[in-house]
Amino acid sequence: MTQSDSKKPDPEKTASVVIIGNEILSGRVQDLNLAYIAGRLNDFGVRLREARVIPDHEDAVVATINEVRQKFDYVLTTGGIGPTHDDITAECVAKAFGVPLEINEEARAALQARVGGDKLNEARLRMARVPVGGKLIKNAVSAAPGFQMENVFVMAGVPSVAHAMVDALESRLTGGTPVRSRGVVVHVSEGAVAAALTGIQDRFPDTDIGSYPFYRSGRFGTTLVVRSTDTASIDAAVEEIKTMIREMGAEPEEELEAV
Repeated sequence: MTQSDSKKPDPEKTASVVIIGNEILSGRVQDLNLAYIAGRLNDFGVRLREARVIPDHEDAVVATINEVRQKFDYVLTTGGIGPTHDDITAECVAKAFGVPLEINEEARAALQARVGGDKLNEARLRMARVPVGGKLIKNAVSAAPGFQMENVFVMAGVPSVAHAMVDALESRLTGGTPVRSRGVVVHVSEGAVAAALTGIQDRFPDTDIGSYPFYRSGRFGTTLVVRSTDTASIDAAVEEIKTMIREMGAEPEEELEAV
């Protein structure tokens, strides 16, 4: 067997994000975590395949956790692990896994060191509750940790804390090759490029080509984004897109990195 024969593509690892919170569904609070989590998962080589927003209802949380942990390699949740009565995510995850919920002594110690022993009241102790068998996720911002149960990672909803927690997962999430992207901006309508863009997509099936219309400074335009784990395919597809645009009498403006 040659060296090239022995090489296998990196196995694709997939993830689901579950955003838990009545305040998100009501529109009173805007989610500021999903885009950051998606970007970091890609950095780790993990493909985010779906995101759900669900209420702070026990049945909904338990059912969703049990569904998605079977379908995806990783599940990341945000919200519902604070000190108030409506923070029920820890209880729900414990119920989903069929284990008791307990005060984690490592979490208690971290909270006590942060707020002082005399201020560690019953409400704050709620943030030290972890299902039996859970592994803590470090919180470098406010001490109250998240936790991991098998392939489920439970994180806070506060953006600064959630972002710090997902950063702390880098050594725990094993993925494949990160997806890279390049974007081309052109002041041509999406409808004008649609047919030719379909042909380019067909010629580069290992890429994902998307078109995103915009209206700026009184002009319509489109951002064309090519994504793939293969940078050579990205580059080749981008060159065809730029040629297509020039043949239409327009000039492309390239963005090296695009979302």
